[in-house]
Amino acid sequence: MKKIIPLGLLWLSLFVLAPSLMAAEISVKDGESIQSAVNKAQTGDVILVYPGTYKESVYVDKDGITIRGVVQDGEWPVMEGEGKRNDAILYSGNDFTVEWLTITHYKGNAIMGQAGNNFVIRYNRVIDTGVYGIFPQFGKNGLIEYNVLSGIEDAAIYVGMCDNVDVRHNEVFDNVAGIEIENTRHALVENNYAHDNTAGLLVFITPGLPIKTTYDVILRNNFVVNNNTANFGAPGSIVSKVPAGIGIVVMAADDVVVEGNIVSGNKTAGLVVTDLAFITDISSDPESEPNPDRMVFLDNLMFDNGADPVADVKALMLTQFSRRGPDILANLGSAQEPDNCIINRERYTSFGVKKWSECERKDTADITTMLIPGGAPNEVVTTENRTKLLYQGICAGCHAYNMRMIGPPTLTVQALYHNDPQGIADYIAEPHKVRSDYPAMPPQGHLSPDLRREVAEFMLSVTK
Repeated sequence: MKKIIPLGLLWLSLFVLAPSLMAAEISVKDGESIQSAVNKAQTGDVILVYPGTYKESVYVDKDGITIRGVVQDGEWPVMEGEGKRNDAILYSGNDFTVEWLTITHYKGNAIMGQAGNNFVIRYNRVIDTGVYGIFPQFGKNGLIEYNVLSGIEDAAIYVGMCDNVDVRHNEVFDNVAGIEIENTRHALVENNYAHDNTAGLLVFITPGLPIKTTYDVILRNNFVVNNNTANFGAPGSIVSKVPAGIGIVVMAADDVVVEGNIVSGNKTAGLVVTDLAFITDISSDPESEPNPDRMVFLDNLMFDNGADPVADVKALMLTQFSRRGPDILANLGSAQEPDNCIINRERYTSFGVKKWSECERKDTADITTMLIPGGAPNEVVTTENRTKLLYQGICAGCHAYNMRMIGPPTLTVQALYHNDPQGIADYIAEPHKVRSDYPAMPPQGHLSPDLRREVAEFMLSVTK
């Protein structure tokens, strides 16, 4: 018997399917502009970028846009910053995907998220893009996978102030920091290859940011080897203070699980667990709790770490009458407390874990992803919360309230532009390098003059 679909249901199904039926593919060929294609694109459209060299910065402030490189006969589309453009791709839309691009020689970042939920960043090659390679901030439900990044002076992959992010199957090398999870909750870092960086994997709290916590992070089944590159971070930045030769750093973050990793050949230590005093000032933000709590260290393979540690670690070795540096170094704060746990501690050369308890949990096999089933709802932007979201999604990732990050502290900006929000608004539209010890700021000319003025006023009103 033939099934008859009522006419009303038929029209309803066509309405539901309409966005996908209307989605288009927009081709960009060598000599054309990716930004022009973005300007034409509508929700659901896929921008196909063919092999060629594209010398531009691209802004995506629409939802549901995909930028997909087309690789033909081994030739990739290349976004080329020529050492003078700040950023390759800046996105703020939800449901954004970027994949299969080579991005090189930008001064600021390769791919930067300024809020935007449900992002996918994969299969990209990022080389020498200045401060950060892949930098999503203030977004929910993101996937970063199968990217290769090198030559970054801060973090190759930096997940900042985000929730529910999977970072997997990436290779990061010849950077200061390989993969950094900072002021972020619910993150899975799995099956990555972090080698020949200053430090391989980092899980941090940075004081002075709008989000004050990092917790529920799993570092699992990563290869973390030979991270001994001299630190070439921007002087004064937080990451510039990280000693060379560390495989994994957990600073002040809570509920971090380290499991199944191969950690080898890191000359200072395989794993450092520490409070905020490690590289920053605990008193700078009393709302950021400084101690790493409920650290869970499960089975990992660690060998040939600590062969030539930095001076502070050598001094600690002398107090322990040890000639060998640590696989595990737990330093200060609650890193000494029994709410942190470890299994098979006898396998490792370790300092500071005597008071750690035996873990009851043996693995995290029940957790396959941190992504939200069905995705995160799109951020609803209202007149009331618009400027706050702009500040948190754009400004706060580089300007902590009273601490130096990539840019000067918000307090410094307030002192320089007291009662002059228009001065900030004009500067962020067309920034120029002012001080030699800070990188150039990415222009925010894609924001309207009214929005630039509003976020400048909000920045001058921030009190913590």
